[in-house]
This record gives sequence, C-alpha cells and structure tokens, in this order.
Amino acid sequence: MSQVTVIAPPVTRAGRRVGAMLARLARDRSGTSLLEFAFTLPLVLAVGCWGIELSNLAICNLRVSQYALNLADNASRVGLDSGSGVTTLRETDVNDVLQGSKLEGAAIALTANGRITLTSLENVQRSFSDGTSDAAPVQRVHWQRCTGAMSGTGYDSTYPTVPITAGSDGTRATAGMTVLNYGSAGTPITAPLNTGVMFVEINYLYKPLFGSLYISPRTIHYVASFIVRDNRSWVQVYNPSPAATASTCDKHSA
Repeated sequence: MSQVTVIAPPVTRAGRRVGAMLARLARDRSGTSLLEFAFTLPLVLAVGCWGIELSNLAICNLRVSQYALNLADNASRVGLDSGSGVTTLRETDVNDVLQGSKLEGAAIALTANGRITLTSLENVQRSFSDGTSDAAPVQRVHWQRCTGAMSGTGYDSTYPTVPITAGSDGTRATAGMTVLNYGSAGTPITAPLNTGVMFVEINYLYKPLFGSLYISPRTIHYVASFIVRDNRSWVQVYNPSPAATASTCDKHSA
C-alpha cells in the first residue's frame, strides 16, 4: 500500500501579515465600550426621555398651581380706596389681575392653551337699588370674569356659573346665585361672614414634549381661593368713565 505525502504550501510574507492582523484583531478589546454603548443607547434614550417628560409635566402642574394662587391673592387685594374706608372694585382692576396672570403664564402659553375663571363668592347682607335688602347675610356667587382661548367641556368652569350681567349693577336681578358652598364636593369653599372670597379655577391643556409616546395630552386643573383683604364694597363691579371692557365669560381669547 503506497503512502501519499501532503506537502503544505509555503507561507508567504503576505499570508503571515494577514495572520498577524487577524491575531491582533482577536485580542483587541478597545471597541468593547463603544459596542456596549451602541447596544444600550436606545434604552438609555427611552428612559431619559420618559424622565424628561414626567419632569416637564410635574413642573407644569406646579406652575399652574402657582398661577391660580397668585391670581386669587392679587384679586383679593385690588380696588380703589374711596377715602371712606371702603374699597371699590372696578372692571379695570379685574382686567389688570387677569392680564398679570397672562403675562406670568406666557412661558407655557397659559391663556392660549387654557381658561381662567375668577369668581367672587360673597357672604354678606345686601341692599339693592330698588330699596329692598336681605334680611340676613346670604352666600352668593355674585360675579365671574374669565380669560383664555379654550372653551367647552373641561375648560369652561366646572362649577356653577352666573350670567355675564351678574355684578354689573346694584339690582337684585344681577345679584348672582345663592349657594351653600362652592368648589369641589370633597373640599367645598365657604366665604366667612360679612366678607368674600376670590375663587380661581384654571383648566390648562398640557401638550407632551414627545407627542403621545409616553403620556397623552391632558387637562391640568387647579383651584385656589383667598379671603378679600380689605373692606370691599359688595354692591357691584364698578366701571366708571372711561369704561373698560369687562372680561365676561362669554369671551374666549388669548
């Protein structure tokens, strides 16, 4: 039986170089971190963007809450001192505090994407221009003023409302609506005896940073109230000449 001898081809210089390069490549670990980062980048981005979205939502909630508190506080202070110790609230005063909220909320387009309702809840004994008067203090939603472009369910006030003529003069017909309390059933607001409360409701459309990827658009709702700080006249919201345009709740503009 004959034997077959296999003779390997000689290794050329080029072959040795290729073999050396492959050996070095097999031992090379310099790209490990880059590969790991490439594999984890989608997860890191997803979690990071989710955190940014939640943080933005939390900040937006805080802002809307503070806007409501500031407006209620400002509305409880404004008015013209008549010199007799009684302060009269004018339409221009109401417009000023609403404009202040608009400017304060410009960073989130508060009035373009939301609706603000300012309500005067009063617990006083009223005398009317026809000579009649209340027999005892009565709690009423006397008048309301609004600003903001949004309208409809979820944006207009979610609580009882009064006609746009309410508070425009001193007649019984514009005295507003009698209520026991105001606001949410779980946290009702009641005005103290012989004074009133400025009640603010804000409904704001939150638009997510990343569309609907993490959370859907939603309405942010906050209320706030402050007791009126001075001896205010509860007859009406005055509008002396030159008359200002009242921010009644039939208007919807940013």
